[in-house]
Amino acid sequence: MMERKELTLFIKSEAARVGFDACGIAKATAVDEETVAFIEGWTKEGKHGTMHYLERNCEKRYDPTLLVEGCRSIIVVALNYTPKRAIEGISNYAQGSDYHKAVKERLYMLLKSINEKIPCQGRAFCDSAPVLERYWAVQSGLGWIGRNRQLIIPGKGSCFFIGELIVDIELEYDEPYRQSHCGNCNKCIDNCPTGALKREGFDARECLSYLTIEYRGELPENIGEKMGNCFYGCDRCQAVCPHNRFATPNDTAELQPKPELIRMNAEKWRTLTKEQYNVLFSGSAVERCGYEQLMRNIKECKDSKK
Repeated sequence: MMERKELTLFIKSEAARVGFDACGIAKATAVDEETVAFIEGWTKEGKHGTMHYLERNCEKRYDPTLLVEGCRSIIVVALNYTPKRAIEGISNYAQGSDYHKAVKERLYMLLKSINEKIPCQGRAFCDSAPVLERYWAVQSGLGWIGRNRQLIIPGKGSCFFIGELIVDIELEYDEPYRQSHCGNCNKCIDNCPTGALKREGFDARECLSYLTIEYRGELPENIGEKMGNCFYGCDRCQAVCPHNRFATPNDTAELQPKPELIRMNAEKWRTLTKEQYNVLFSGSAVERCGYEQLMRNIKECKDSKK
């Protein structure tokens, strides 16, 4: 049987082999009290808007040992989604196939490789369960949470999907990433079009990503000017982040946009039919929004009114 250190090195090597850009490992323990208090205060103030799922399963969210029985380690991975060619209107993360599937398929491959070395039970997660993903990314040493509330990986930037493999084996653990390299920079805050990012925190109710993806009601009056040409999500806080000068375009096949999506223009978006929507976004994260809501956004967008 492999020694713990040897197995840990093997896991990180395998994570790179299956396509992940970073991998760190944290001990599965309860989340620290400071983080719990912050989240509880944030939701109590209603800053999560209509994302009521953030109010559920809190015990499991704050203690992964309740989510996965017998777990001892949290393997955290990151997959780069920086596009080779940005498509106007659609947030960079949603321009290819559904990232949940892309990340989980690789996590299952990683779990299979581990089981070939040592019997192991585990579960794979990617933005689909009560897991504090950015918290565990920091605990596993991958990077820090920037003022834009994104995980920033040193020398790589913030355009990453995060996934977790929560397993029942003991491993060597990375040191948590304690330092922030945001310094005196406030570019993300200063360039947030709605003021959702603030020096004292973040209010999802004002965020364009929340309003165009999660929020089902009528959009706020005159929001179109702030949306500009972006009708699904918003990348401005990442676009201005100095750390993303290190970002390199991803070469993951599933994350590349369909040719039909590349050929879209303002007129085609304005006249998009339900059938065309299905062709463009079948198997995409944009399916979460739905056709009617996407058209609501497109019609409100400043560029659609020219």
